[in-house]
Amino acid sequence: MVELPVTDFVGIIGLMIVAAAVALLLLRRVAVPSIVVFIATGLLLGPVLGWIPMLPLGEPPEAGPKATVHLISHVGIALLLFVVGLELSLERIRDVGKVAVAAGIGQVVFTALGGFLIALLLGFDVMASIFLAVALTFSSTVVVVKLLDQKGELNSLYGRIAVGIFLVQDLVAIVILTFLVGLRGEEVAAAAVAMNLGAAFAGMALMLAAALLAARYLLRPVFDWVAQWPAAMLIWSLCWCFLFVVAARAIGLSEEIGAFLAGLSLAQLDCSHELRRRTHPLMSFFIAIFFISLGSGMEVGAVADQWREAVVLSLFVLIGNPFIFMFIIARCGYSEKTSFLTSVTVAQISEFSFIVIYAGLTAGLVDEQIVGLVAVVGLVTMAASSYMILYNRPLHEVCHRWGLLRMFNADAPEEQEPAPELHDHVIVVGMNPLGRRLVRDLHGLGESVLAVDTDPRKLSDLPCRTMVGNIDYPAMVDEVNMQDARLVISALQIEDTNRMLAWHCRQMQVPAVIHAFDQSVVEDLRQQGVAYLIDTRTEGRRQLETAIREMGANQG
Repeated sequence: MVELPVTDFVGIIGLMIVAAAVALLLLRRVAVPSIVVFIATGLLLGPVLGWIPMLPLGEPPEAGPKATVHLISHVGIALLLFVVGLELSLERIRDVGKVAVAAGIGQVVFTALGGFLIALLLGFDVMASIFLAVALTFSSTVVVVKLLDQKGELNSLYGRIAVGIFLVQDLVAIVILTFLVGLRGEEVAAAAVAMNLGAAFAGMALMLAAALLAARYLLRPVFDWVAQWPAAMLIWSLCWCFLFVVAARAIGLSEEIGAFLAGLSLAQLDCSHELRRRTHPLMSFFIAIFFISLGSGMEVGAVADQWREAVVLSLFVLIGNPFIFMFIIARCGYSEKTSFLTSVTVAQISEFSFIVIYAGLTAGLVDEQIVGLVAVVGLVTMAASSYMILYNRPLHEVCHRWGLLRMFNADAPEEQEPAPELHDHVIVVGMNPLGRRLVRDLHGLGESVLAVDTDPRKLSDLPCRTMVGNIDYPAMVDEVNMQDARLVISALQIEDTNRMLAWHCRQMQVPAVIHAFDQSVVEDLRQQGVAYLIDTRTEGRRQLETAIREMGANQG
């Protein structure tokens, strides 16, 4: 073993990030979730190699590098729950709310009961069994949303049902965290506990109401104004996040509850996609620190001694959870295929599982042995379920062929996925006066137009479909479905963005019309294969009408 002890703060953080980056690079082709990579990296750096000190999982150290790392990892958890909240748009799941509530609540009840009984049979005491049952109940919003987005199936029927289920599960998790907050304190008398619980739930209800009212009446005009300066959106979203974190602490709740509710309120805005993209890089750094710290604090010997328990609990999550969901969703009138595809998305434990078990450790209700067991179950289920999601359709074919799904009696006819809303459309990027004029002209010609800009106010009165976002992001390129576009037009006067847009169009073989606002960029854009260059507004309209005619459009 190479001796490489690191004890100072900069050395610990640096080694964590370098090791995590190398691990992610090596495993990028096998689709292992980053959370799994981070926990395994911490386990390797701490207990196995001893390159960093084993960081405590419970109460933070009073001072020193370990205390600073502990603080950073705690910020990471708050940001993680902020991003989880940002993923949960109520608009996205409006049409599947009934099945989401039925499946979400039904699964929580049955999985919690099953997990509790299994934990008791494995020899754990009642309190440990309760926490293990709770940890097994929730599924990972971050892992599943990322994988479904990677597959392009986040807006499919089963994807919308899954997101709705996660919203229900996450709200239940917030209730459980609130309950744990109410149990804190030195008082053990029933009256004192009841008062603590009442105060905690009253505070949570107050913050939830504030979040929903702000989403409806306050945040939209504020963030529409902030969108004029896209670089400021990250600061303003973090300002809102930590405003709720501070408010949660002030009324005796946990920071995680405040961060989640702040994200949930912002998720209802038109610019939520842009906020997620800007927040993710910062969140990823802090989350890496938290999960590496979690792995570094695990006792290898204790984990090895519990391998049988880890196997049993992992199988319960990988098989039992989908079984419960399959039964409930089929009873809601969905087909076998939709029920199956939705069910396999939940075969892992959640970020909330780590947070709940961590809260139990901090409160002295469970020991580090339980935390290590949950971490191992998380490693196994997140890794295995990732492949179940990526290959869910072939997996369904195998299960259907072998008759493994007949017991669920999912006899409803298979649902037809709606045709893509964005197909054979014209994308216009940049709603300056030129872009707005082009949008109105194209709409008048009968074209299906998608207008894109970072400022929601510039999109508000246009006659076509609109989308708030920055086309510089690859995720935004996918979201506008550029590969199926009829034509892509940029009215922007941003040289780097226009070049990147031209490159994407050439790769996807989509005709591009780019605003050549400066003569110096003309030759470069021509080399990029741009079909038409707009050099003046008048010339731009003339060339655009020529392009539409050549493509066979009807001019009314």
